[in-house]
Amino acid sequence: MSSAAAHSAAQLAKQLQGSADAESRPPSETARSAAEPVIYVAMVRGTRGYLEKLAHQINGTYANAWYDACAVMIRRLVETLIIESYEAHGLQSRIHDSSGDYLFLRDLVDRITAEPALPLGRNAKKALPKLKDIGDKSAHSRRFVAHREDIDKLLEDLRTVIQELLFLAKLK
Repeated sequence: MSSAAAHSAAQLAKQLQGSADAESRPPSETARSAAEPVIYVAMVRGTRGYLEKLAHQINGTYANAWYDACAVMIRRLVETLIIESYEAHGLQSRIHDSSGDYLFLRDLVDRITAEPALPLGRNAKKALPKLKDIGDKSAHSRRFVAHREDIDKLLEDLRTVIQELLFLAKLK
């Protein structure tokens, strides 16, 4: 093979690889989860698009055994739903710090469990700290690595919290 033919073949291979890479990329937006092992998508369907996408991401991370990512996404969903609940009742100023930013999840959990205007049930009050804890460990602890069982033992608590917060946020 001549050097010109080898060069042409190398250029063609490079173009084909570039095309294959572009074609095999995942979609730009969140894909729908194939299964619902953590969150029943029906619970968040028709609420807010970003809540539906979070549910798909939580389910997808679990299905792919990315349990730390799953725990962090659960934490994010809980935090978002607490804020949505306060906003739905025009009480968001109660969860702002002195700079006008929303409080950290630790403080949000403390506030909502004591908020008379947003009466959480007993089970949701007990579950919130557990959900926060696993999300915190997965996000901030250098040596903690979540396992499937860590998520599995929180599924009932997660369902309780999501459902209650969706109602308090007037989304269901």
